[in-house]
Parts: sequence; structure tokens; C-alpha cells
Amino acid sequence: MDIKEKTNTGIIDKVLISRTFKCLQDDICSEIEVCDGKEIFKEEIWTRDEGGGGSTRIIQNGKIIEKGGVNFSEVYGPLSDKMADVLQVNRGGTFYATGVSVIMHPGSPMVPIIHMNVRYFEVSNGEKWFGGGIDLTPIYIDGRQAKMFHQTLKSLCDQHHPSYYPAFKKWADDYFYIKHRNETRGVGGIFFDRLGITEEFSLEDRFSFVNGIGEAFPRIYTTLINQNRHVPYGEAELKWQRVRRGRYVEFNLVYDRGTKFGLDSGGRIESIFMSLPPEVSWTYNFQPRPNSKEAETMAMLKKDIDWINH
Repeated sequence: MDIKEKTNTGIIDKVLISRTFKCLQDDICSEIEVCDGKEIFKEEIWTRDEGGGGSTRIIQNGKIIEKGGVNFSEVYGPLSDKMADVLQVNRGGTFYATGVSVIMHPGSPMVPIIHMNVRYFEVSNGEKWFGGGIDLTPIYIDGRQAKMFHQTLKSLCDQHHPSYYPAFKKWADDYFYIKHRNETRGVGGIFFDRLGITEEFSLEDRFSFVNGIGEAFPRIYTTLINQNRHVPYGEAELKWQRVRRGRYVEFNLVYDRGTKFGLDSGGRIESIFMSLPPEVSWTYNFQPRPNSKEAETMAMLKKDIDWINH
């Protein structure tokens, strides 16, 4: 939906942004439930003592999704020194943050893990900006599906500015990188932060782009689910899935900014850690067999791959 259709005043403010994000949560949950065909999301409303709260919705043991979460939050209050340092703003004053965070861990190792986040911040000195992104973590990389994923993101970005996709794709490559393993988390996607008001971009421009990502998410992921939901697998594929899920945990606990911000802002632990998969393995010095499907995937866990022309 066009941003101007969401408000009678044409004014983009935190109330409209928060309300839009809440609608995104509703829409994403509805579409994932239909695609899964078995389970529904269970909701837990929570409040934050310092100000605000949110809604955590979890789906578990579905036909497709083993564990998935769609978080909405709207939190505010005093800006602690630690938070100010994380946000790279002046200390003191107050903050406001709202967003939607999505993570889906399918039961089948043939269906990829996906993550999406859109968020908005403002601080009392007048600074305001958007952040977010979407990235794909296949257990087994399919080059055609990686191309489709990236082409969809490029088309979405190009509707707003031609510089977006190349800049945000590289940002994702650099961000979703497990330095201590020298490998990417998956096939990347797009990632961005501090998208604020400039001479070229209004707050409405930025909001329209971010909202477009949120609205595209269920279409992108249900397509990937349906392309892979009937692909057969066995214990060997499940073992590899648990190993790759372990890499996902390592990234989220060591590098993920959202996890760190949630902890620094006194966020709800269960909501923050809903991103972690239900079952993982850390096999000592696991090495895939040469020329195996697992080895092929490992060879593609690298930065700067041009997936559209790969």
C-alpha cells in the first residue's frame, strides 16, 4: 500500500510508522500460517518497565516451520550511556524505537532459513532514521534460487533508487559475515542502517522503501518454501542442517547488532533469543566430504558473489 494511503494527514511520524509495522506483523503471520498449513502463531504481549513493550509471536512444530518468530516492538525511555554509544549519538536525553523482526527456521534442511528486520529510531536531539534488511541462509545453496532472491531485492531497491541494491548488497555481505570462520552466514541479501533525512531523500521516501521490504517478505519466503517443501532428505542432510544452524547461533550471539541492542536496552530475553534455532550441533572440526553437496555449499559461502549473474 502506498504510504500516502496510510494517513489522512500525509505526515510521517512515529505513530504512523509503529502502526504500519504492527500491520506488517499481522500480515506476515497470516501468510506464513496459510503456507505452513498446520500450526498458528501463539502471541505473548509484553511490557518494558522503562517504557513501551511489544508482541512476540511464535510458531513451532509446523508442517514447514519448526520454529519461527515475528516480533513487534515499540520501546522508549531514557537513553543510557551504553545505548548512546551503541547508537553513536550524544549521551543523555531519550530514545524511541519501533520495528518488526522475523526469523524462520524450517524443519526441512532443503528449505532455507530467512531473516528480515525493519526498524525506526529517533532520539530527543532530533535525529531519526530507519534500518533493516533481509537475508537468506540456505542449508544447501541453490544458485537459481539465490539469483531469484537477489533479483527480487534488486527490483525492489531499483524502484526507490539505483544506488540502493549495490550498496546494501555489499553491506549485507560485510555484515552477515562470520569472521572467525571466514565464511558468510548464507547468500546475503540487503542490509542498511542510519537511513535518515537528506537533501535527496525525505522521511517519506525512506519509509516507503522500508515498508516495501516488509510487504515483500511473505511473498518472497512463501515462494521459496513452495519450491523446496517436497524435496526429499535424510539423516545426513539433517546432520548438516544442525551444523549450519550452529553457525547461525555463533553469528547472532557474537556479531548481531539487534541482539546487542536488545540486551543493552533491557529488552525481553525470550523475544531477543527467539531468533535461535531449536536444535543445533557443534561437531568438532567438521569437514564435509570432497565434492559433496555440503562441500559445494561451503565453497559458495563467500563475500561479493554476484548472484544475479552467477
